[in-house]
Amino acid sequence: MTPIAERPPENTGTPATDGSRPPVTRRALLRRAGLGAAAVLVVGTGAIGYRAYDNGVFSAGTGMAYDPWRSWQDHRGTPLGMVAAAILAANAHNAQAWIFRVSDLRIDLYADRSRGTGALDPFRREMLVSLGCAIENCVIAGEEGGLQSTVTLRPDDARPLHVARLDLRRAAAATPGLYAQIPERHSSRDAFEVGRAVPAGALRSMAALGEGDLDEVRVVWFADDAGRRRVGDLMAAATEAVVADRDQARENDVWFRQDWDEVQRLRDGLTIDASGLSDLVAALAKVLPAQSDASLDAAWVTGMRERQIGTAAAFGIVTVPDAGDDIQRLRGGRALQRIHLWATREGIALQHMNQLTERADRERELGIAPRFTDALRTLVPAGREALVAFRVGYAKDAPVASPRRALESVVPA
Repeated sequence: MTPIAERPPENTGTPATDGSRPPVTRRALLRRAGLGAAAVLVVGTGAIGYRAYDNGVFSAGTGMAYDPWRSWQDHRGTPLGMVAAAILAANAHNAQAWIFRVSDLRIDLYADRSRGTGALDPFRREMLVSLGCAIENCVIAGEEGGLQSTVTLRPDDARPLHVARLDLRRAAAATPGLYAQIPERHSSRDAFEVGRAVPAGALRSMAALGEGDLDEVRVVWFADDAGRRRVGDLMAAATEAVVADRDQARENDVWFRQDWDEVQRLRDGLTIDASGLSDLVAALAKVLPAQSDASLDAAWVTGMRERQIGTAAAFGIVTVPDAGDDIQRLRGGRALQRIHLWATREGIALQHMNQLTERADRERELGIAPRFTDALRTLVPAGREALVAFRVGYAKDAPVASPRRALESVVPA
């Protein structure tokens, strides 16, 4: 089988700024999160008031960039309606690297390599997991609308970008299942409730969602204190390594969207509002000028450790026999999407956390010491490989939607 990427791709992310003003990078945003109580925000007249308006302080989640979350049922019960659900799926860095071709009883899904995330995903692991998430939303939406899918992964080995074909047939509409959670599912980057455990029964139920048609997929949980500390320390170390890697840090910045106009124009990437900051800090990040780079990297790691790693109720790792196999990556993505939808239904928050696998793939790309590659091996059972990691818990605040490209932009005429 020809892999989707035989060698590491170039950094092809969409530029994050047009040069009209200094970009607000993800690391700069997290640096600002440490401003503390001494910072005072006065939004009214003058330059600060203008920046508050221009950067969307009062416009979170509004505008055409968020229309797909509201209009996703406009084509319900049709192949196009299935795609409208698919584009709401979880995907790494919100790069939305998918293209669909739609006919009356068939949907073909292609990887859009122009939307790769470069040094963060040199072998397309995250891209394929993300496309698997989109397939799962597509199938669920079809079943609810009376369209049964026969999914063929990598249908043509000579065309590696053609990742899936869905042959459709009319059938009785299935019970809703996880359908209602499709527009409610968002990655929760905020701090979780400290000390509130996710019940063991819920963890078992989420792990079981890979059984059946995806039975090669397994989930390993780290829910006790020692397990959370072990994975959390590795996550923090991996974040430090990403920060220290110039190319990976730059790619993170490329996919950060700094103001309302940019969000509406590009309709992808990570926004300030979806970054898991408090309302005050998010507002400050939108209106204050760029801070000094001093202690920037340390602040990013500190924010990750305290707000995300430190408040996780449990970490999960999706495992497969061969994490380098494209089909297993797609199946792992389908299972991951099911888990996230199920968790949403049960009021459990979930955040996808990519640092460990990003560093493992970077080690392979550069041929350097396999620090995180070896660490991942110690976390999973013999004969299994880590595909992707995430955290679960109970969010203090509802997660915020990320922008999505319009349906017509991912379904070429």
